[in-house]
Amino acid sequence: MSDWTSGYVADIDYTFGYYNELNPLRINLAFINAGLRPPDVINACELGFGQGMSTNLHAAASNINWYGTDFNPNQAAFAQHLANISQSDAKLYDDAFDEFASREELPEFDFIGLHGIWSWISDENRTIVVDFIRRKLKVGGVLYISYNTQPGWAAMVPMRDLLVEHSDVMSASGAGILTRVDEAMEFADKLLKTNPRFAQDNPQIKGRIEKMRGDNKHYLAHEYFNRDWEPMGFSKMASWLSPAKLKWATSARYTDNIDNIQLSEDQRALLNSISDPMFSETVKDFCTNRMFRTDLWVKGGRRLSMIEQQDMLEQQRVMLTASPDSIELKITTSQGGFTLREDIYNPVIEVLADHQPISVGELRKRLEGHNISLAALGNAITILAAKGALEAVQQDTDIEKAKPTSHRLNRHLLNQVRSGNETNLLASPVTGGGVRISLFHQMFLLAYIEGTTAPQSMADNAWSILSAQNKLVIKEGKTLSEPQDNIDELTRLATKFNKQVLPIYQTLQVIPE
Repeated sequence: MSDWTSGYVADIDYTFGYYNELNPLRINLAFINAGLRPPDVINACELGFGQGMSTNLHAAASNINWYGTDFNPNQAAFAQHLANISQSDAKLYDDAFDEFASREELPEFDFIGLHGIWSWISDENRTIVVDFIRRKLKVGGVLYISYNTQPGWAAMVPMRDLLVEHSDVMSASGAGILTRVDEAMEFADKLLKTNPRFAQDNPQIKGRIEKMRGDNKHYLAHEYFNRDWEPMGFSKMASWLSPAKLKWATSARYTDNIDNIQLSEDQRALLNSISDPMFSETVKDFCTNRMFRTDLWVKGGRRLSMIEQQDMLEQQRVMLTASPDSIELKITTSQGGFTLREDIYNPVIEVLADHQPISVGELRKRLEGHNISLAALGNAITILAAKGALEAVQQDTDIEKAKPTSHRLNRHLLNQVRSGNETNLLASPVTGGGVRISLFHQMFLLAYIEGTTAPQSMADNAWSILSAQNKLVIKEGKTLSEPQDNIDELTRLATKFNKQVLPIYQTLQVIPE
């Protein structure tokens, strides 16, 4: 009998992660900044969707027809369950990649996404994936693919191989993967305490192992303990995707493309001397010691003229999704911390402070008198989006159509808080994607949609849920043991929530009006 797992960790489920780079709406700003025409995404596909949170949130929050597969039947069943609840009509399967690729009912796709999975599959499956992309990605379509890359992982490769070998040969027969992960990590600690020459020559390894100690064990199992695991250099990835007629377009992470904050002056000068854009990307990875790439590739990209680029930027709709007083005018990159210009960012944030959708063109008009050029405004929008303080916004007709599916899914996700199965995510029909939401905010929103609006009542409802689960509030690092102390702190948080956070959630329309 063949092993259906193909060496992939399948005896535990993957984490309930959300990856907003898989939201097709985010392509627009990245492509406009790169001088490329964004695709009109009607049909989209995610390969290896894990628990399916990203796929379901994007399917519920937009009018895009979503398809996908994840060969783990437990994960596929959960994903299908969410799709049925939202009634998004997302078509999600538990096929292996070759089985999924042979489905005759699949349309051609405007967008195909793979988050991380490329690093964990065999060359045989990579060949199947590339052939699928070659056949099923439309001309003008976009591939999003993220993967562990060199040179950032170079020193960790032998340590990872050692961890896997320990898991294979030193753990007791029949031991579960989480036990094997624990034992392998304990052995790594013992090894590092002997101060091996490998750790002396690669001092970052100790820090990596310490960080892994704090990571979710399910994440560690899937990230490090599969049979296949290859951090791939950019040029090798380009070679793999060449048969699918794909060309690299830009990074899905907006600030990766702003060289002024990612590279030193000498590094920028070196890159400017390189005529080949693909080799330039490889060199940039060495300059930043990049460990993870989030790339957008296009099949037949079309360049925008300068006028077209400016017009498309002005047509882009955005909204502020963070409280203005919570936005720190700083950004940290591989070059360290950068302070953002107050004379640009403060006026922009002030205009956006009502959290209402607005086109960049209209925003520019309201900023007249502040001497902010369109280029500077576009840069500020890009950085605010990278900081998670701003999101792209769908058209009003798309928002209206996505409300019912989003609200059905969100009601279900909020109700999970009662049983302690919170996922910390909701769908926004405004942004076409997911919204991360804290546990207490989930409880307050659940009370709000059930008609409770007073902070004291919200706190009482939240405390009834927490106490039923034998949980206590932590304030300033200390656990509150007395019920009244818990209620008082929850009331304080609910008051702040009503004033500062609820208006944002209302504008994001994660709950019915």
